[in-house]
Amino acid sequence: MRNYQKRDDYRDNYRRGRRNDHRDTPQVEVEEGQRFPLTIKKMGINGEGIGYYKRMAVFVPGALTGEEAVVEVTSISHRYLRAKVHRIRKASPYRVEPRDSYADQVGGFELEHLAYPQQLEFKRDIVRQSLERYHPYGFKDYDVRPTLGMADPYAYRNKAQFQVRQAADGTVQAGLYAERSHDLIDLPTCSVQMPVTMTVMRALVKMLQDLEVPIYDEAHNSGIVKTLVVRAAANTDDVQVTFITNSKKLPHKHQLLLRMADELPQVTSVMQNINPGKTSLVWGEETQHLAGEETITEKLGGLAFKLSARAFLQLNPAQTEVLYDQAKKALDLQPGQTVVDAYSGVGTIGLSLADVAAEVRGMDVIPEAVADANANAALNGITNAHYEVGTAEDLLPKWAVAGFRPDAIVVDPPRTGLDGHLMDTILAIHPQKLVYISCNPSTLAKDLDTLTDDYRVDYIQSVDMMPQTARCEAVVKLSQR
Repeated sequence: MRNYQKRDDYRDNYRRGRRNDHRDTPQVEVEEGQRFPLTIKKMGINGEGIGYYKRMAVFVPGALTGEEAVVEVTSISHRYLRAKVHRIRKASPYRVEPRDSYADQVGGFELEHLAYPQQLEFKRDIVRQSLERYHPYGFKDYDVRPTLGMADPYAYRNKAQFQVRQAADGTVQAGLYAERSHDLIDLPTCSVQMPVTMTVMRALVKMLQDLEVPIYDEAHNSGIVKTLVVRAAANTDDVQVTFITNSKKLPHKHQLLLRMADELPQVTSVMQNINPGKTSLVWGEETQHLAGEETITEKLGGLAFKLSARAFLQLNPAQTEVLYDQAKKALDLQPGQTVVDAYSGVGTIGLSLADVAAEVRGMDVIPEAVADANANAALNGITNAHYEVGTAEDLLPKWAVAGFRPDAIVVDPPRTGLDGHLMDTILAIHPQKLVYISCNPSTLAKDLDTLTDDYRVDYIQSVDMMPQTARCEAVVKLSQR
């Protein structure tokens, strides 16, 4: 049995310190709307500036490290304040003019006012901040490498997923919700989107307007078209449109498809996803084929991938290849070794490893994604990769009983991090090599607190998959202690 006493003492001391920090939280008398000068000391994990008013933390979206500003309190919590910039007294030398006029109104543009080299420094820093918060064992000695960025950090997003609503004057609008609200901000342009996605999006909005297609009314749960999704394949020129609707009906569908065929020849696939009623989920369970092909094809790393409407694919094709190259480098598979691709999606990561691995197995809970992954293996002539529907915590033990114990596992979980049962399963299977691809430094650091019981962190390589945002991906190389 391993002796974890030293590591347990290490964590207990840290948590005791955190409890003491909480008792020291100052009590400040302040009112919403109150203004006061504030110096921004650092930036938080969501890209907001952080200063201190009478020792209480103040979170200020749009403010940068080193700036001096007059801020206005917008909300009050027991342990912190939120505020907005009223006036900047001293601007950061790294402040730049955003390309998008609405960058301070909607999510996805949190850092567009910060020069790009400093964005890359920030993303490395938020990995460090997350480690400082959760204190996984030995974190102070981790090799946290400089963030890998883009030569041109614009026009990279391959998918536009915009809500559709009708304004009071009857105008059809498509865009994103304002921060912390359901007020739609119409986006006629968007500098981070691949241009073709916006060309198609705005043409569709005009068609919906001209044909008077009923638009969803959230307040009354009426109308039809809720969301428009336009996804482009950067390396094949395929474009897929999905109408997400409140019912199976799509009024004026025939006229709409005729206009699309005439005016948008770049669209090669048209789908409809049905998501009835009020729900926080964008996608429903049922998808229907309307025109063209059922999938589009993207090429990454010399492999072709067919993508169905709900299939997950990273939003930045150029940086996806960088990310997967880093994952492959971190795994360092040797001929004859086997690997499991957990959270496999359409097989992009696992299939990129198949040329070295003796066998690749993967799993996903979305049946369409698994079907896509197996179809993509066949499409690329890969015979040593197989994907199944299910969770890794269910399939890994089943495979182990049948005699398959992988030499390596790569995980690419959602923002919530690793499922607890999967974490236990990984520690039980105890593969020699483990690579964690993270899209959320906070849950990564939290998961490392458990994984470092059995594994050491060799290095963390951050990759900027979403320039102009506070989002950061990281590849973590772990190996057995």
